[in-house]
Amino acid sequence: MSTSDQNHPDSRAERDWSPSDWRARPTSQQPVYEEPEALAKAVASLRSLPPLVTSWEIDRLRRQVAEAVEGRRFLLQGGDCAERFDECGSEPIAARLKILLQMSLVLAHGGRRRVIRVGRFAGQYAKPRSASAEIRDGVELPTYRGDNVNAPAFNAADRAADPDRLVEGHARSALTLNFIRALIDGGFADLHHPEYWDLDFASHSPRGGEYQAMVESIGEALRFMESLAGKQVGEMSQVDFFSSHEALLLEYEEALTRQVPHRPGWWNLATHFPWIGLRTADPDGGHVTYCSGIQNPIGVKVGPGMSVEQLVALVDRLDPDREVGRLTLIHRFGRAGIDAGLPAMIDAVARTGSRPLWVCDPMHGNTRTVVPESGPLAGETVKTRSFEDILDELEQAFEIHAACGSALGGVHFELTGENVVECTGGARGLVDADLGREYRSQVDPRLNYEQSLEMAMRIARRMRATSE
Repeated sequence: MSTSDQNHPDSRAERDWSPSDWRARPTSQQPVYEEPEALAKAVASLRSLPPLVTSWEIDRLRRQVAEAVEGRRFLLQGGDCAERFDECGSEPIAARLKILLQMSLVLAHGGRRRVIRVGRFAGQYAKPRSASAEIRDGVELPTYRGDNVNAPAFNAADRAADPDRLVEGHARSALTLNFIRALIDGGFADLHHPEYWDLDFASHSPRGGEYQAMVESIGEALRFMESLAGKQVGEMSQVDFFSSHEALLLEYEEALTRQVPHRPGWWNLATHFPWIGLRTADPDGGHVTYCSGIQNPIGVKVGPGMSVEQLVALVDRLDPDREVGRLTLIHRFGRAGIDAGLPAMIDAVARTGSRPLWVCDPMHGNTRTVVPESGPLAGETVKTRSFEDILDELEQAFEIHAACGSALGGVHFELTGENVVECTGGARGLVDADLGREYRSQVDPRLNYEQSLEMAMRIARRMRATSE
């Protein structure tokens, strides 16, 4: 029996826990609603709506995460910093799916491991913020917390927390998942036709030729396997795809936490893979209390400001039975801080007996603020990230894990399948002055599709070198 087969969470499912237990704990990053009755009505509506995912899908993801811990898979998690309601359309959704499929193809080819594809969408409509209010020209209004809460326009009506947005967020998530499932079921993810995934990358990118050669190599290998077998390799025609979002708005998460027939425990059926952010990772807080009781695999962001003692407490709360596949730790230190911060965390977790999947988020720790001297945004303060800083943190992560007797089992990116210019660097050598051309994010800067695919190629080379 494999390790993953031994880890069905029956013992945790039998514990006395309720989805509402978080209400008795200190809980941060929750919006303030002016009309409690309207909130109660929205939550009641959510409770009556169908779930977005199934317990069987969640269980399949948990088994795959366990295989990644054992070195047989690699997790790729990516998508928007914060989704927008007005971008819930066929083209943006297809573009995000395409770039994740392309990246997973590159990683599987280079790393010789199956890839777990987790989209950071179909529910990523809320964001934690460092301040609860924003001041412009002497006017103070609530901070924009994502479309599940309020709107980005700087006026009192748009910035007020609106509980009806929770219901709309569920609807938009359902539409996104439905379209993704239809695309995959219809052959969009068929490895026999990777040309369906092209985002014009191969036609104009400095690394386009390298990608095209890799696609042709995979096609030849697949045809060779099928000629030997005498039939099409059916398992290669479709891929698994999972959704994820930060479990931030606990009113929403609780309303979509359900029990299912013939299976023990409670399941968050709003997403396959909820995670806890660094700002809400209090071992005694509401977010950890909520996530401690659900059957989903759980991700936790770890990084600067989190002590080793806090991390150990989180492991004990979220993975008390030491189930392989239950816990994923997503570290986000930044290129300048990872060498000082990560080794002690790896050692401390190893001593607990827990075997989490370690994933690197090289985006959040490398955000910087610039004021371009030229270009459309000249003189304005803009957030950006450097491709080289992101890559450097990833390179260090591989080395640190190897030195500590651990292994990096995945990556977590904020990215888009569109031709934005929000991060600098990469094969095109984008600089600060280029940021104004296509800067669309309302919150954090994302890798564009070309930078994302180039990043996957660089990671794949590293994975190949490590395995040889």
